Amino acid sequence: FANKKFHLNCTSGNLTVSFSENVQYHVTHVSVEDGTLTVSNMVDGNHAKERIEIQTDNGYVEETPWAVANLTCQAAKKEDTMYACRSSHSKCLNVTHGEIFMGYRCNCSSGFQGNPYVKDGCEGIAIGTGCGLGSILIALCVSIFINKWKNGIQKRIRRAHFKKNQGLLLEQLISDESATNKTKIFSLEELEKATNNFDATRVLGRGGHGTVYKGILSDQQVVAIKKSKIVEQTEIDQFINEVAILSQIIHRNVVKLFGCCLESEVPLLVYEFIANGTLHDLLHIDVTAKCLLSWDDRIRIAVEAAGALAYLHSAAAIPIFHRDVKSSNILLDSSFASKVSDFGASRSLSLDETHVVTIVQGTFGYLDPEYYHTGQLTEKSDVYSFGVILVELLTRKKPIFINDLGAKQNLSHYFVEGLQEGAIMEIMDPQVVKEANPEEVHDICSLAEACLRLKGRDRPTMKEADMRLQFMRTKRLRKCKILPASDEEIEPLLCIKVGNSDVVNDGNSTSKGISCCYSLEQELSSSVTLPR
Repeated sequence: FANKKFHLNCTSGNLTVSFSENVQYHVTHVSVEDGTLTVSNMVDGNHAKERIEIQTDNGYVEETPWAVANLTCQAAKKEDTMYACRSSHSKCLNVTHGEIFMGYRCNCSSGFQGNPYVKDGCEGIAIGTGCGLGSILIALCVSIFINKWKNGIQKRIRRAHFKKNQGLLLEQLISDESATNKTKIFSLEELEKATNNFDATRVLGRGGHGTVYKGILSDQQVVAIKKSKIVEQTEIDQFINEVAILSQIIHRNVVKLFGCCLESEVPLLVYEFIANGTLHDLLHIDVTAKCLLSWDDRIRIAVEAAGALAYLHSAAAIPIFHRDVKSSNILLDSSFASKVSDFGASRSLSLDETHVVTIVQGTFGYLDPEYYHTGQLTEKSDVYSFGVILVELLTRKKPIFINDLGAKQNLSHYFVEGLQEGAIMEIMDPQVVKEANPEEVHDICSLAEACLRLKGRDRPTMKEADMRLQFMRTKRLRKCKILPASDEEIEPLLCIKVGNSDVVNDGNSTSKGISCCYSLEQELSSSVTLPR
């Protein structure tokens, strides 16, 4: 200190300065760079940069800056041991107040900052900034490297999944398709975005083989995405089999496949979104929709499903046996048209094959007993399962249901016993009894009984079943004068046959003992108000 007034005292951890004999101030901050002290009154604790009056030879000086010693820089540098500017990057400043010389103090050289009064106390600003920027740059580079490393690992994992999931084989299988019917191989990233990372709120349904999610692609197309539970290679082969089969099929009553993804641990299927769920749900769960499932609806659904299965058996490029025909694999679109789905268990045959020996797969209640005992899969195995669906449509009972005694019963056996005992009308769904005439019920029951025969050779083919159903439907439509007897133009009408009991037509009025014919527009407009 250049003046005794600036003598700092360190007592009991407090740094103080006395500007007069009676008053001490607590030093709260020392600015080496500005050469100033910030002090607070030790009595009331108020902080301030105090006005300091120091008496010199020339009078009083207010707000005196401090100095290290009452020497010029030139004189101070000569006194090597006492020279205060110790840092190699420091400089000496002569301190004046107005025209009054106060002494010298030290400051860091331009481009440096810190404490000039200690060795190596002044550090380069550029170095510090450079170190800071360097650290940020290094951290950024490390972050980019880690992300690229993680992305590289993810790409390798996805590529490994793609190979494990027979992606190369699938690419070959679908490479010959036309551009308009090209099955797309989606990236996992696309489907994660489409399903909001497979959010639970997007789940449409869960089954034994996996979960189906509702997805919205980047072009705003709504799709259903099937995520399998499979992890075994044999099941992955089945999945690829389903993709290969669906990619060959173009039929209005078969669910349309858009593509698949093979980059995840379990493969994903992307197919058209079907708005109204499954036939199983409509028959057995959504009881409020009974009025929507008229007798004509049931015949139409049976005709559409039979036509799709007949196409698979005989009209496709390679004969295909579905092997898991059931009401939960028949979907209903926005207009309640049938769509056969889920070809994971299907098998395709070469043209010279009549059957194939496989591990028995299917669903109890629909499973062909001959296939179950022999393991020989033929087209008649699908026929048996279709027969069960016909009985479901007639009785609105599940394939395995609880009877009046509280015991489980097989629907096929129950139906055949009813036929043999002549009590078929007693086991029909009441709505069928109301809307269908006995001749129509007899025709459908006769076809269902033929499909359910124990020996496959005694059953009709799917083509024969399809033709019989189409004949029944055409006959019914002509009775309602919807179809012309000759080559007249067919009017777009839907027929609802009414029996001897009241039947709801439009949700408000009833008719008795008549046949009612509605235009397509009337049917659609009235169905808007009905529960789905």
